[in-house]
Amino acid sequence: MFEEFWPDLGKMLAAGLLAGSASLAMQGAARKAARRLKQLRALPAVGLKTTEFVERRLAAILLADVVGYSRLMNADEEGTHAGFLSCRREIMEPAVREHRGRIVKNTGDGALVEFGSAVDAVRCALDFQQAMVARNAGVPQSRRIDLRVAINLGDVIVEPDDIYGHAVNLVAPLESLASPGGICISADTWRHVRGSVAAEFVDMGERHLKNIADPVRVFAVSPVT
Repeated sequence: MFEEFWPDLGKMLAAGLLAGSASLAMQGAARKAARRLKQLRALPAVGLKTTEFVERRLAAILLADVVGYSRLMNADEEGTHAGFLSCRREIMEPAVREHRGRIVKNTGDGALVEFGSAVDAVRCALDFQQAMVARNAGVPQSRRIDLRVAINLGDVIVEPDDIYGHAVNLVAPLESLASPGGICISADTWRHVRGSVAAEFVDMGERHLKNIADPVRVFAVSPVT
């Protein structure tokens, strides 16, 4: 009686073998495709543009720096350090808050500040420079803490703890042109604040600034007397 089952059993075994072979073939093809996809992902993206987002914005950048800081520290290290911290807490920081600025970072002898408005930046600088004059009244010249200030307007790259770009690079050499207790601004800044800030602007002409390719027109700013 078993004889009648052999043909059916043979057909079943043949079908099973074929199905198993197909399954193995599909698994092999899937593994091969996965390896190829991995290889393609490892290839350099030639000619493709990056999708990484870089935050940029227009800002007025203010740099303040203590005049003769190394000399003052050499003469009285602890007194100079304490005096500058006091100026920063009592004069600079309140002025920055009042004029809606943001201190990007404090340096050992100064600060880098960002404003959304050139008018706010210049008004802030005038306020704390005038406050410094009052603070230094009666202080011997050898112990006075004077600030130089520079302001430039331009497009910046924004990071959580810093700002970058040509507009930022320009403020340091611009600041070196300011007199002790003075303020220097770029022509781009001047064009936005003239007529809006109660100050006197003295055209210092075009200057060649260190590490800046093109000459920059500079203005000295002082309060109206």
